[in-house]
Amino acid sequence: MKVNKEESKDYIPAVRLVNNPDGSCTFEKGRIPTLKHMNTTTFWMSNKTEEWEKNAHPAPRRQYVITLKGNIRFKVTDGSTFIIKPGTVLLAEDLKGKGHSWDMVKSKAWERLYIPISENADDLFVADKDL
Repeated sequence: MKVNKEESKDYIPAVRLVNNPDGSCTFEKGRIPTLKHMNTTTFWMSNKTEEWEKNAHPAPRRQYVITLKGNIRFKVTDGSTFIIKPGTVLLAEDLKGKGHSWDMVKSKAWERLYIPISENADDLFVADKDL
């Protein structure tokens, strides 16, 4: 199911982590329309980070990661990076391969919500190139 671009004129910035056909991880910038009901049933919060989490790893499930506090630099397979700050949604959909790594930038803590995306549900992401 594709998002009807005419339906919503308001968006929140987003970055989506995805796998390339060879299993490597890359990202695309885009947005998510506001006021859309998402097919989710649970969420949890975290403010703890363990060292292993900063090493390259794939996402454990398709999920939205909503940063409440902190600036986080993500790195993908080819060495490209991007920064997630509060106000930008991260979609973690790189479920295979080496995945991504991250570190905090001028932040001592990363407070975030994890919201799993239900199986086969549309993530509502609209890539910038599709707008």
